[in-house]
Amino acid sequence: MNDIIPDAELWRISEARHHDPFAVLGRHEEGETTVVRAFIPRAVEVQIAEGGLPMTRLPQGDLFEWRGDGRDLPQHYSLIWHDAERREHIARDPYTFRPQVGDLDLHLFAEGRHRHAGAFLGAHAHEVDGVPGILFGVWAPNAERVSVVGDFNGWDGRRHPMRVCGGSGIWELFIPDLGPGRIYKYEIRNRHSGQILLKADPCGEQHELRPRTASVIAGRSAYNWEDKAWIENRQQRDWLHLPMSVYEVHLGSWQRGQEGEFLGYREIAHRMVDYVKVMGYTHIELLPITEHPYDLS
Repeated sequence: MNDIIPDAELWRISEARHHDPFAVLGRHEEGETTVVRAFIPRAVEVQIAEGGLPMTRLPQGDLFEWRGDGRDLPQHYSLIWHDAERREHIARDPYTFRPQVGDLDLHLFAEGRHRHAGAFLGAHAHEVDGVPGILFGVWAPNAERVSVVGDFNGWDGRRHPMRVCGGSGIWELFIPDLGPGRIYKYEIRNRHSGQILLKADPCGEQHELRPRTASVIAGRSAYNWEDKAWIENRQQRDWLHLPMSVYEVHLGSWQRGQEGEFLGYREIAHRMVDYVKVMGYTHIELLPITEHPYDLS
């Protein structure tokens, strides 16, 4: 039945130990036959939505396979499956999408010269072939397997294993039709010990409030900047050669409210601008304002 993919590879998928699930899952051409494989834990039956094509359960647990003429099958097909409670689920197969992190990005990252690694590390709204979704990326060089887990897949590390990008240690996965507001973490299997760890996203843009520690998929900012007049005024002066006095500050510990509570950005802005003007500073430099579960950071 599996004359191209060895049984050992299928078992590695089933045991959540495979570093490149795309080599097994998704759509593959074996001669003149199209093969579609999916691994869906707790699924009772699975079919390809386009055409209602039933998939066959393989001996390796929750692996399903379809073989046939795939000329009419879209590149990014959807899967329909029923669980033991007969609930129906439908989702586009994430293992039909090509790698999203480019060779130049990997090269610069490996040399330690990439200045915008945050563009592909973390969780970002992304679109591939007209399909919207979220692109996840994380650097885990000692991992045997990394998965995205969250409230959208039952926190099951078998559902969305990522692909490793060569020897870079970067893992990526594009999950179609996923949107902002969902919570997630990375499940990491250590290459040496086999230990399975659950980690928040070190490059996440938003995180839950303590005591919860998951990362949150952030939406694209819709903020309307109103500094056009200020920028134009600056361009009319020789601002690069004007004297500077920089006030470096950590927002979380600079000032608190009357009850010891943290101040909001608006409150801090008014207080701090007044303060630095009186003190004679010309610029404000903020220590990192990235969210973390630990309040003081």
